Amino acid sequence: MSGVFVNAAAREDCRRSLDRLLTEELAALAELERLLEAEREVLVRNESPEALEDACTRRQDCMGGLLRVQDERRRLVRALGFEADAAGLERLLRECDPQRSLPARWGECSERARRCREINDFNGALVATRIRRVTGLLEIITGRRAETPIYGRQGQQAWRSAGRLLATEA
Repeated sequence: MSGVFVNAAAREDCRRSLDRLLTEELAALAELERLLEAEREVLVRNESPEALEDACTRRQDCMGGLLRVQDERRRLVRALGFEADAAGLERLLRECDPQRSLPARWGECSERARRCREINDFNGALVATRIRRVTGLLEIITGRRAETPIYGRQGQQAWRSAGRLLATEA
């Protein structure tokens, strides 16, 4: 051991804190995964914009809770003198959890986060496809290509088409 903990009680306090935080993070990630899957169903069934907005709001609320837990975990890791990244947490787990009861939970968190990222990427691809489809339909209906948004000096959004080449020589 590197001697970060002055006694067994301090080591056990750290282990209990990490156990609580990893349990909360795992629960938040499980909820996020459930919400992302529900959001995907809303997208696949092409439900109303209100249903999609509601799903997105619930997802964002869950993300806020997850970020709070992750921030608390990072603060604990930093306060104990370790880097607040995955490697730092793994070193801290070795230091404060000699029975090795917590690394499996950390692995579950990592796996759950990976699944959430995959579902979120899929949902994002669905949304992007729908946007391209709607844009294409609007171009057909209006007979005009979509214009690029431009921001003015005051931050207001204006729509302009791409510039035109006026001369080929300078």
